[in-house]
This record gives sequence, structure tokens and C-alpha cells, in this order.
Amino acid sequence: MAKKKKRTGGGFDTVTSCISIALVLILLGTVVFTVTFANGLSRNLRENIPVEVLLSDSIPAAEAVRLQTSLKQQPFVKEIHYISKEKATAEMAKALDGSPADFLGTSPIPAEFELYLNADYANSDSLAHYMPLVRQRAFVTDVVYPKDTLGDMDYALAIGSLVLLTIAVLMAFVSFSLINNTMRMSVYARRYTIHSMKLVGAKWRFIRRPFMWRAFVIGLVASLLACAVLACGMYLLVGLDVYVSALVTPLVAGATLGSVVVAGLALTMLCAFFSVNKHLRMTGGQVFLK
Repeated sequence: MAKKKKRTGGGFDTVTSCISIALVLILLGTVVFTVTFANGLSRNLRENIPVEVLLSDSIPAAEAVRLQTSLKQQPFVKEIHYISKEKATAEMAKALDGSPADFLGTSPIPAEFELYLNADYANSDSLAHYMPLVRQRAFVTDVVYPKDTLGDMDYALAIGSLVLLTIAVLMAFVSFSLINNTMRMSVYARRYTIHSMKLVGAKWRFIRRPFMWRAFVIGLVASLLACAVLACGMYLLVGLDVYVSALVTPLVAGATLGSVVVAGLALTMLCAFFSVNKHLRMTGGQVFLK
């Protein structure tokens, strides 16, 4: 008697599903990484915009210390540095290759506080609200910051955020569609098994269980494959430039890899659940006609 050939289609189907879903998750993870990286870049740029609080030459040392303490307690201030009149004059002399005091007799450059703001406050609207209040402080002669640069940055970041948000929504829709089609085809290949189990009186929960477990395994393996590829990509990116490596923080990496794992497991199991339920609702005629 001839031996029956061993079926290997199921294993090949599982491997194909894992690879297909992993590719989709890599694209999804790339979008998440881009969004989180861009957000970190935006915060970094905003927090490195200096605001110069110019001081009167007549300010007593005790008042300067009191003013610095008061400004440091403000919610919009991340860092504050005091630059004395002598240090500011020396820096200007180095930049101009000559001190202004050489031909003016005295240095016109005042002492100042150099403020670096928290990213949430480093925008045109917040500065327009808070900086006049700082300018009204005693012994403060003026507050200087790059208004035009900040306005251009606000506009560019708003456009960039809108574009990235649109891409993220489209990629989420595409990812769900592709994973759903993959799981539907996987369940469809076993539609006769589902119908046979219904005929012998198996409960829906019992029929659904092996499909859900299989979907969990496929989602987990696909997620791990995608995470491995994305982790290698981030590692190579970090090695390219010191500035870039500072932006690829554990939060960015964690959000990227975590979203891939969550999406991989949730989408595969959700799609498998609905696909199995669809076949469970079919009559015998519908099963064989499909």
C-alpha cells in the first residue's frame, strides 16, 4: 500500500503569513519611529532657542541673584545662565577681533540672563504672552529672541506634523487591510475544517480557539522579526552621527518597538477573530459555494 504524502502546506502558509505581516509591521514601525523622532527633534530645536534678558548696569548683585531665582522658578524656563558684562564684552571682542570699549571708551554690552525654554512654551504665542511680563521686571532693560526664526519654525513644524499625521493614519489603514487580508486567506484555507467541526456540534469558542492561538503565534513571530529589523536600523542610524544618536532615545526606541509588538498581536488576533466568526455564520451551501 502506498504511503500517504505528508502535508506541508500548513507550515508553508504559516511562514508566508509571518513574513507578510512582518513586512507590514516594519513599515508601520518606520512610520512610528519617524513620528517620534520628529517630535524629539522638534523639542530639541525649541529648547535650544536662546532668549536674552538684558540687565541694567545699575542692578545690584543681590537683585541679580533674586531675579535669577525668580526666573528659574517660572514654568517656561528650563535653564538659565548669567552672563556678566565683562564676559559678554570679552565674547564680543573675540567675535569682532576687537573690543567696543577700545573706541567708545566703555562697553555698551550689558549683563544678561540667557534663558532656554521648555519645549511646550517655546513658540510664538507663549513668548508673546510671557516675555512682556519678564520685560516689566525691575532692572530688565529688554528681552531679545529670534521672532522671525521662531515664527518660521512654528509654521514648518505645523506643516510637518500634519504631513506625518496623515501618513501615520494612511499607514495604519493600509496595515490593517493587509494583515486582515492575510489572516482571512489563512482562515479561508481551513473553511471546510470549521464547517466539519460545526456539523459535529463543536461550540464556536472551541472552534475559534486554535485559530486564535495560531494568530497569536503568527503575530508574535512577525512582531519579533519586525523588531529585529527595526532595532538593527536604529543601531546603524545611531552610529552615523552623534547628534542623531542623542535623538534616538530609549523612549523613541521603546515607542517604536512597543507599537510594533502591540499592533502585531492585536491586529492578527482581531482579524482572525472576525474571519473565523464570518465562516462560523455560513451555512453549508455558502461554504461550498465560496
